[in-house]
Amino acid sequence: MPISETWLLPDGVADVLPEQAQVIETLRRDALDFLASRGYQLVYTPFIEYIESLSSLSESNQDLDLATFKVIDQLSGRLLGVRADMTPQVARIDAHVHPVHGVARYCYAGTVLHTKPQGFNTTRAPLQLGAELFGSDSIDADVEMIDVMLGLLKKADFAQGIHLDLGHVGLFRSLVKHAGLNKATERHLSDLYQRKALPELAEFTQDLNFGQDFYALGRYASDLEQLQAHLSAEIVQDSAFKHAFDALSSTKAAIQARWPELHIGIDVVELRSYHYHTGLMYAVYAPNRAAPLAQGGRYDGIGEHFGRARPATGFSCDLYALSAGQYQQVKVVVAPKGNDAALLAAIESSRNEGLSVVQLLGDDEIASVVAATHHMVLVDGQWQVQPI
Repeated sequence: MPISETWLLPDGVADVLPEQAQVIETLRRDALDFLASRGYQLVYTPFIEYIESLSSLSESNQDLDLATFKVIDQLSGRLLGVRADMTPQVARIDAHVHPVHGVARYCYAGTVLHTKPQGFNTTRAPLQLGAELFGSDSIDADVEMIDVMLGLLKKADFAQGIHLDLGHVGLFRSLVKHAGLNKATERHLSDLYQRKALPELAEFTQDLNFGQDFYALGRYASDLEQLQAHLSAEIVQDSAFKHAFDALSSTKAAIQARWPELHIGIDVVELRSYHYHTGLMYAVYAPNRAAPLAQGGRYDGIGEHFGRARPATGFSCDLYALSAGQYQQVKVVVAPKGNDAALLAAIESSRNEGLSVVQLLGDDEIASVVAATHHMVLVDGQWQVQPI
């Protein structure tokens, strides 16, 4: 490779320069502090694990398995995976490494790696931050998690104009079970719902068992009252369907009570990661952003692969995406070189106040410090910080 190309990076990865790195790091610290204030304990997980651990969800979420880089461990000869999502790792901690009786709350922040970008104009190495709650299957746990997610976004100055989408995979799943559909039909219906293809859905459901109910699920996906009105009595009275419907309605009401100004939308056929989630699903969107700011849902039994199945719910976000387009000019103070006690004391005092202070080296001048915004000058025997 010629020298002119050695500095190039692979597609989908990028350096983060100081002006944006400062924004991201401030956001990361503030977010983790906020989560700690809500009782979520910080954990660190390894960048690589045996593929059997990272693939604990692969049977139910093939997308995660395809997104995972795989390498051979030169020590053991076993197959390793580079983490593409930190949720399975936290589930392993809850199930086996740090088993807690009762409710456990964890948070994390770290880089994950994807074999391909997960969306348009996205990185393959997101800085994932998230929170997980294990040990409670109550609606209160889902409400808490959504409330924490919204509070974190508010902390990051994303409170204005955001939109919360709520859904529940239990509605579609219980309807499929009640109708006795095969896997191929289930997958096709899921595809039609995802594409919002109502004409195709109407045609496909004509001769389908409980076809009118499947069509109503897509036609009135955003209106729970209309949906209930157009469903057959048999489906409305189905215990699993009713449980999912009531959980979705109750969660919406609880969140609206806590966030009265928040716009909440319903989409009962938003089936992303359908085979991964087991209940409520949620995502937050902002104006002029195609991808969600944060998203999550319930995934009960995730720890079964590690020998301890527990109810679980959580959310995550990409700090790179959250901070996109934000830059912060760091105030850099340049101090003259020297070992004068008063000068060194002034430098130490400025650093204790949170300023970034550098001393000139050798024959350097202020112009050699590219990011310099202020300098330290001696005025009437006192060292002072002044703009350049």
